[in-house]
Amino acid sequence: MLTSLASLLISIPQRVGTDGDVDSITLSGDNQVFRRIRRELEDLRGRMAIYLSVIALAVAIAAAVLLHAGFGIGSPESVAALAAIAAIGEWRGRITLRVGFGVSISLFPSVFAAVLFGPLAGMVVFGASALGLRIPVAGRLVYFFNRAVIGAASGAAAAGVVALIPGGVEETVAAATVAAFTAELVDATLTSVTFSLRGLGRWTVAARDLLPVIAASIPFYGPAVAVLAFAYRDISPWTLPLFFAPALAAQRWFLMYQEQRRLTDDLQRVNEQLQAANLSFAKGLIATLDARDRYTAGHSAAVAIYARDIAKRMGLGQGQEDLAHLCGLVYDIGKIGLPPGILEKPGALTLEERREMQRHSEIGEKILANVDTYSEIASIVRHHHERVDGQGYPDRLSGLDIPLLSRIIAVADAYNAMTSDRPYRDAMPSRVARLRLAQAVETQFDTAVVAAFEAILAGADERYRTAHGADFRFVDQDTTDAAAHEIAAASSISAAS
Repeated sequence: MLTSLASLLISIPQRVGTDGDVDSITLSGDNQVFRRIRRELEDLRGRMAIYLSVIALAVAIAAAVLLHAGFGIGSPESVAALAAIAAIGEWRGRITLRVGFGVSISLFPSVFAAVLFGPLAGMVVFGASALGLRIPVAGRLVYFFNRAVIGAASGAAAAGVVALIPGGVEETVAAATVAAFTAELVDATLTSVTFSLRGLGRWTVAARDLLPVIAASIPFYGPAVAVLAFAYRDISPWTLPLFFAPALAAQRWFLMYQEQRRLTDDLQRVNEQLQAANLSFAKGLIATLDARDRYTAGHSAAVAIYARDIAKRMGLGQGQEDLAHLCGLVYDIGKIGLPPGILEKPGALTLEERREMQRHSEIGEKILANVDTYSEIASIVRHHHERVDGQGYPDRLSGLDIPLLSRIIAVADAYNAMTSDRPYRDAMPSRVARLRLAQAVETQFDTAVVAAFEAILAGADERYRTAHGADFRFVDQDTTDAAAHEIAAASSISAAS
C-alpha cells in the first residue's frame, strides 16, 4: 500500500508556470521529495510488504481484544514517561550485533510497563521505542508493529502469572521473569524472521547471535523489574526516576559486555580461518617443492611435526608451537629457486653446487617476506642453517642471536635428514642420528633444544622416530603427483622452445 502511495506521488503532474514552462525550482524540490519517499519505503516490497500487513493486522486485533477484555494502560503519566525512556533507550542505548539487527536497553522499561500496567500498556511502551530509531520509515514501521506484538505477549504472560499465583513477592518476581523471558523469546523470533525476509541471511544466523543474549539477560531482567515494581507499588511512583537511571546504566553495561564477548568469539573464528588459510598456503608450497625434489618428498612435513613437538616440550606456549609447525612446513621453500639439476643430482654436490645450495635459506626468506603476516616466518627461515658456534650461514650468527625457532628447525631438519634415505646413502638408525646430535651440541646445535628432542624420541615408538606415522603425511600423494606433472610439462615446453 505504501509503495503504491509513493508511486502515486511520483506520478503527480509537474507544475507549469503562467508562460507554459515547467517551474524548474518546484520540479527540483519535488523530485528530491519523491526520491526521499522512495528511499524511505524501498524495503516494503514483496514478502516484507506482506509481512507488514500481517503483523499490523495482528496488532490491531490484539489491541481490540485487550480493550474488549477491559485492559487499560494504568497510569497515563507513568506510561508516557516509560514510553519516552524506551524511545531514548533505542536512540542512545542500541548495540548492533550484526548488520540488520541489534539489541537495546529499551526492553527494560518496556517489560516494566507490561508487568506493572498490563499488556495494553506494554504494547504502547514497546511500540513507542520505535520512535527512537534512526532508520528509514519502512524499517521503523516494521519495528513498531513487531514491538507492539512483543508488548502484548509479555504483558499477557505477566497477567497469566498474576492470575495463577497469589499476591506477594512470589507473584511479582515470577511475573517479571516470565514477562522478560516471553519478551526476549518473541523478540528473537520476530527479529530472525524479519532478518531473513529482508534477504540479509538465514534466520538461524540471527537466532544464533540472539540466543546467548536471551540466556544471559533473563537473570537480570526478572529481579530488576521486580524491585522497581515493588518500589512503585509499595513506596511511591516517584521512586521510578530514582531507580531507573542506575538500572538503565547497569543494563547498558551488560549489553556492552555481551557485545564484547561476541566480538571476542568473532575474532577467534577469524583467527582460526586465518590459521587454516596459512596451512593451506604452506601445503601448496610443500607440494611444489616435493614435486621438484621427489627424494625428499615429505621431509618438510616431518620437520614441522618434530619442530612443533620440541616447542611443546620446551613449554613455549600454543602460539609458538603453531608457529614452529608452520615454519617447519615452509623452511626449505627457497630450494625451488635453485638452478635445475642441483636438487635432482643423484650424487654428492661439487663445491660450487654446495655454495649455490646454501643460498636456499636467503631465497626462502625473500619468497616469504612478500607474503602478508609472514615476516617473522621469513626471518626464522633465513637463519635455520646458522650454528651456535657462529660457523653457519648466511649471516654467521651465534648463540642466542639465532632465533629460537630457527635453532629448533635446525635440529629437527638434521635429525630427519639423517634418518631418511638419500641418493648417496641409506637412512641412519635413530640411535645413531641421536648420537650425532648429542656430539654436535654447543658447536652446531643448541643444547636445550637437543635435550628436549632427545626426551621426546626416548619415549616415542619407532614409527615416530622414522617419521612414518599418519601425522607425517601432511601433503597427500595425489597433490604431489599433480604438481610434479605440471612442473615436468613446463620443463618440456621450456626445452622445446
